[in-house]
Amino acid sequence: AFTLASIPGLEAAQFWMAILLCSMYILAVAGNCAVLFIVKTEPSLHAPMYFFLCMLAAIDLALSTSTVPRTLSSYWFNITEISLSACLVQMFLIHTLSAVESTVLLAMAVDRYVAICHPLRHAAILTNAATAKIGLIAMARGVLFFLPLPLLLLPLPFCRSRLLSHSFCLHQDVMNLACANTTPSVVYGLTAILLVMGLDAILICLSYVLILKAVLRLALWKERLKVFSTCIAHICVVLAFYVPLIGLSVVHRFGKDLAPLVHVTMGNIYILVPAVLNPIIYGVRTKEIQRRILNLI
Repeated sequence: AFTLASIPGLEAAQFWMAILLCSMYILAVAGNCAVLFIVKTEPSLHAPMYFFLCMLAAIDLALSTSTVPRTLSSYWFNITEISLSACLVQMFLIHTLSAVESTVLLAMAVDRYVAICHPLRHAAILTNAATAKIGLIAMARGVLFFLPLPLLLLPLPFCRSRLLSHSFCLHQDVMNLACANTTPSVVYGLTAILLVMGLDAILICLSYVLILKAVLRLALWKERLKVFSTCIAHICVVLAFYVPLIGLSVVHRFGKDLAPLVHVTMGNIYILVPAVLNPIIYGVRTKEIQRRILNLI
């Protein structure tokens, strides 16, 4: 079995730190469930943008639920061991769901591009059927690219220290504990990340370059701000996803000498911050969702 990381140096305060983590998890679950319920029960929100938002909410629920309860059992009940099979399943879910979320964010960027640059063709291009197909493609893409990761690690022997750097299982973290040649796993993992998250980030940036060019063609600044304000929520959600992802990658690559607390904190931020912020961002920026939330309250 592997040993999940605790909060180094703060073992005495671990119970209270877990309460903070649990509170964030409850907030994430409540917020994303509210988004799903509102879109489902409000016919006026049955549009591609809101369907993509529902996909994000479902992904965030699955991603946080696959990690946080196990982390809380480690912090509260000192159940720190996790079997190899459970670790690999958790690792597969984390990387696959992250890839699916990245693809959905790209689809939302394309939705904004079509809505702003080709508004008359938006309804014909992004139909409900096309949105459902995009969701299926995003799921298939994540599974196909990241299913080989646990399969490459499964036959490897683990004879060194089995203490993980995080309170859940990540590919690079588990791979570093193997005492065999991990070159195929390193090469494939880096290739998958670049072809999924890296390519998506480039295409999202490209879509916003085209959006900016279209916005700057407008004569009045008031019109420019009004049109571009429709993209603010999506930009915030993209930053909430990619900034923790990049931060975690940098810590793994260059943070070998950093305190273990940094690794644990960055891992928890990567899992929970997007799940907490996404419904808040769209709740604040989208009047229809804001109105329904106020009615529910």
